[in-house]
Amino acid sequence: MAQAQPRVVIFTTPTCPWCRRAKQYLTQQGVRFREVDVTRDPSAARDLVRMTGQTGVPVILVGNRPIVGFDKPQLDRLLNLQ
Repeated sequence: MAQAQPRVVIFTTPTCPWCRRAKQYLTQQGVRFREVDVTRDPSAARDLVRMTGQTGVPVILVGNRPIVGFDKPQLDRLLNLQ
């Protein structure tokens, strides 16, 4: 039986090229995710700073583990995509 995939949330901005790459990669891998645009959601932007100590995007939350930036090896490891 396949292992349940952790919940994935990606924090983005509309102008971020790495955010687009990360979303495209997740989609290609068949990973379902929820996108949060921090330019439209100030409370999410504050949560992001609390969680990571910075304002850069993308931040990809896999379960409760934040990945700052589009770190494909770490993403693959946390989602068991290798």
